Amino acid sequence: MLGTLCTLLTALTCGSAVTVVTQTPAVVTVRKGESATLHCNLGTVTNYPVYWYKQVPGETTQYMLRFHKSYISVQYGSGFSSPKFDSKCSSKTDCSLIINTVEVGDSAVYYCAVEDGTANEWVFGPGTKLFVTDPTPPTPSLTVFPPSRDELQGDSVRVVCVAEDVSSGLADVSWLLGGNPLSSGISTSSTQQQPNGRFRLSSILTIQTAVWSSGKDVTCQVTSSGPTASKTISQSDCSD
Repeated sequence: MLGTLCTLLTALTCGSAVTVVTQTPAVVTVRKGESATLHCNLGTVTNYPVYWYKQVPGETTQYMLRFHKSYISVQYGSGFSSPKFDSKCSSKTDCSLIINTVEVGDSAVYYCAVEDGTANEWVFGPGTKLFVTDPTPPTPSLTVFPPSRDELQGDSVRVVCVAEDVSSGLADVSWLLGGNPLSSGISTSSTQQQPNGRFRLSSILTIQTAVWSSGKDVTCQVTSSGPTASKTISQSDCSD
């Protein structure tokens, strides 16, 4: 349908197009059961429809729908339909995606796109991150694994955090050392859906062996649509 389409994970535009597509706001947070409205401005393009895509981290990008102010009805992609999903345009350049009765599984990044006929190129907006909160979400289960004995012989060690039963596929992992946030040495996987519909992910923190051996607390924190879960470990916890 879109011809040659750039992968959303690596680029938001195909080449250097004339128009600039914008999305507002950058982040939308709503409660489960409410409606979410995401806005898109197509810049100078007026005679082409807006396309909407859903991207859950670690999963294939899904084409949702397309709509233009001149259309009688919304045209949907596979798996998306009315009245759950809708689109409206207040003008030929200002359009919105409406998601009704949202579920936690609707948490994702949503991109709008348009074909710039003048430049003969596709242009994507920067995306809107949607968080759906649940009043009674499950608390993620965290397990933190200390470095192996073999690693302790080297200059650096790895601490591994595994989170299970995360309520949303959109989750953030942070690490603290001695209560202070860390910004480097962190590698976090994408979320993977479990058989029960919840999600699992893992994160690895690499620190100097001397820091770990000093006995400072190392904390893994996971934030999703529910409450933040945390788990703390230190070298003293692993002593024989």
